[in-house]
Amino acid sequence: MNSAQIDAYLRRIGAARPERPTAEALRELQVRHLRTVPFENLSIHLGEEIVLEEKRLLDKVVGARRGGFCYELNGAFGMLLAGLGFDVTLLAARVHGAGGRLGIPYDHLALRVRTSDGGDLLADVGFGANSHWPLAFGERDDQVDPAGTFRMEEAEEPGLDGAPEYGDLDVLRDGTAQYRLETRRRVLGDFVAGAWWHSTSPESHFTQSLVCSRVTEDGGRITLSGRVFTVTGVDGTKEVSELGTDEEVLGAYRERFGMELGRVPVVREA
Repeated sequence: MNSAQIDAYLRRIGAARPERPTAEALRELQVRHLRTVPFENLSIHLGEEIVLEEKRLLDKVVGARRGGFCYELNGAFGMLLAGLGFDVTLLAARVHGAGGRLGIPYDHLALRVRTSDGGDLLADVGFGANSHWPLAFGERDDQVDPAGTFRMEEAEEPGLDGAPEYGDLDVLRDGTAQYRLETRRRVLGDFVAGAWWHSTSPESHFTQSLVCSRVTEDGGRITLSGRVFTVTGVDGTKEVSELGTDEEVLGAYRERFGMELGRVPVVREA
């Protein structure tokens, strides 16, 4: 990213350019990103191609002021952080599903970020209702966050000889495993197959439903799923309303998520 692109991205999330790539600066950037750039899968249902290339991601997130899902959001955020001087590594993860079943390889993209003041942190702006603050990568005790209590644990898997094998990490929220994180470095192109699967497979929850969600200024969350608009308070209480007309839906995307859509997205037929 060049300097003009970095400045445009920072304007998009309402952030000042940090003087140094510190842990405090990373926390501020992550929080502002979560509050302004929605987690959304609308491209799948609007017939828009999802391309994991730097220019296309910046055109969407910064130029068109849209959001995206993990590959797009963390892919773009990682480029911004690298442009600001952070040491960024892309990591692959598999999401924990029902019954502890793990998702596909390259199911999720997250970021390992090293800062100038010695921080080694897990940054993630692409996992829906996840931690608001970066998590300390080497910490194995509870980490208290506005979104809950998080913990990173070594994932124990049987090795070839039956002995425990370590390396991957399970990320837990309030005691429930969210995803299993690899610790080996990846590049953006590694995630193309995962993005394709999630945008085309009838087994992917992204092809079966609509979601657009972001963190609010007070630490709560707003979510628009089709025509159902939900406000989740910081205490977990929910206020749910249904939008009746297309104009109301488009107005909610515009006024609550800052996105101008030409038409109302609807779930595609499988």
